[in-house]
Amino acid sequence: MRQNKLNELDGKAWLKFTKTWFVHNPKARGAREKLHPAKFPESLIEEFILFFTKKGETVLDPFLGTGSTLVACDSTGRRGIGIELLEKYAVIARERTKQKVIEGNALEVDKLVDNVDFVITSPPYGPMLNKKGLAQEKREEEKLDTKYSEEESDLGNVHDYGMFIEKLAGVFKKVKKILKEKGYLVIIIQNYRDGGVYRTLAWDVAKALSAEYTLVGERMWCQDNKTLYPYGMGYSFVPNVHHHYCLVLRNDKTGISP
Repeated sequence: MRQNKLNELDGKAWLKFTKTWFVHNPKARGAREKLHPAKFPESLIEEFILFFTKKGETVLDPFLGTGSTLVACDSTGRRGIGIELLEKYAVIARERTKQKVIEGNALEVDKLVDNVDFVITSPPYGPMLNKKGLAQEKREEEKLDTKYSEEESDLGNVHDYGMFIEKLAGVFKKVKKILKEKGYLVIIIQNYRDGGVYRTLAWDVAKALSAEYTLVGERMWCQDNKTLYPYGMGYSFVPNVHHHYCLVLRNDKTGISP
């Protein structure tokens, strides 16, 4: 392999990562982390950090949650910065890591953070968490959060799908201002069913950012250990969505939106 300017992996590890789908079954979440309705695993984030950065570089997560990205930075020797809107999750994140946790709004990311080398995040999935279903009922029974909050500033509470896409894309357009040239942005996101409509959230976000970033590919995280629910059984096909798209975008466009 020619001189490796991106990461510290050998050729075998590099090649393995470029496979466009993978199965990742993380260990069970701790009691505090389980409170968050959409936490993603540190071990998964570690793999992306190891590929897209070198030790000592700075990683940003503008939708931090309970701190998975910063914990992954701890274990890989990277500097981490996370932005979290809600105090209850920011408190948990600070208990889990010594990395920088900013309690603030991701819509102001360019005012809260300076230059970074890599960005990875799993943003709110629009109104997905607001719908009632078997999975949500189970979390309610266990007295766990089924949505992030009731706050108006929470993107998860934007009920108009088109407006949600616009606001979410607006965050990543501001991220572009602080992400180094040729730096990568990874967005972990999922298509979902919204009543009788199947929302292609991952594809719509990628399209909304096409004038700002180059979409260089995707990796599909397949989950084969989740509960199967009998949605539509006996009368209609309703999918159990057990995969996420990890969109990989590169900051090599010259224009920056105001």
